[in-house]
Amino acid sequence: MNVKSSDAVVSARGARRWSGGHPWIYRSDVEQRPDGPPSAVRVLDRRGAELGWALWSPASEISLRLLDHDPAARIDAEWWHVRIARAIARRAPLAGAASAFRLIHGEGDGLPSLNCDRYDRWLVVQLASAGLESFRAPIVDALTELTGASGILARNDVPLRSREGLERETVLLAGDVPREIEVHENGVRYLAAPWTGQKTGAFLDQRENRRLVGEVARGEALDCFSYHGSFALHLARGASRVTALDSSAAALERAAGNAALNGLSNIDCVEANAFDFLRQQQRAGISYDTIVLDPPAFAKTRSTVNSALRGYKEINLRALRILAPGGLLFTASCSFHLGRSLFMEMLQAAAADSGRRVALRAVTAQPLDHPELLTVPETGYLKGALLEAME
Repeated sequence: MNVKSSDAVVSARGARRWSGGHPWIYRSDVEQRPDGPPSAVRVLDRRGAELGWALWSPASEISLRLLDHDPAARIDAEWWHVRIARAIARRAPLAGAASAFRLIHGEGDGLPSLNCDRYDRWLVVQLASAGLESFRAPIVDALTELTGASGILARNDVPLRSREGLERETVLLAGDVPREIEVHENGVRYLAAPWTGQKTGAFLDQRENRRLVGEVARGEALDCFSYHGSFALHLARGASRVTALDSSAAALERAAGNAALNGLSNIDCVEANAFDFLRQQQRAGISYDTIVLDPPAFAKTRSTVNSALRGYKEINLRALRILAPGGLLFTASCSFHLGRSLFMEMLQAAAADSGRRVALRAVTAQPLDHPELLTVPETGYLKGALLEAME
């Protein structure tokens, strides 16, 4: 087999990663670097056997991202159209439940470093690698043709792009995209902010957990880290009163607007630090029948896991201490570096320190539109649990 200068040759360790189901090959395992710019390149092992095609990122630690195991594949406009169509087809069951969901979840859909979220008639994409950027035009064309989107916005402001040698930007790719988009989700309405909001405009990955919480909510409810009030809106349908808690006044202003949009008058927005607020409520002897803890990622890197665990344990312990007898706590973590087993161990420790009997009612993971591959841990990050205070 003739090895061309445009090919990538990888070590035995790199080849084993691909055969084991993981799509990434790191710089240290690339024995021959392609001499061309970022794009799709043919990949071979050191014996000359063809392994398939990958996205090539010269500046990145993740140098190669597997696209196709077939050496005969052509990574052209038709290839992107077919692969994107498959991803969209998987979301068919969601169409009736929500007007906003993830259409493409990167490696989880075999489209590495590409995310795409649908907000009604508009799309928000993230192209997170240099290799992927070289295919921007056929990706936009395929999305437009397959979805009929009125506009496509690139939220290319993720830190990963800097490590790829790419500019961080928010730019319109097709049509027009409003600053606010009304989303319908399991009977609740809220406004997403695709240009300026967190992630691509809203937290779509918690959609199923919000529905779960709305089904079990009762009595006095507390939504910590409420942001724009997405959990609070669902809580308010079953609870008598909801406190939406966040440290951002701007976020709470949006939460209040979303409450008004749904005609809800039983949501109180409170600006406060969640840790401080929970301590104050405990000292005052105030309890809640339903509590939601949906904090930001405390563990941004592997080195911060231990300190993050302390933070997660403290906030869950304090929530358990103010949970009324028979009350329900839904708690979640979006920290990838805090795995599912560590998350459950933390909850066990918090329950033990609370001195209460705490039952596990449900364990949740990512929804259908955020597929988590068993061989690619990086595709999974969200985990949650519904707990009940038995006394």
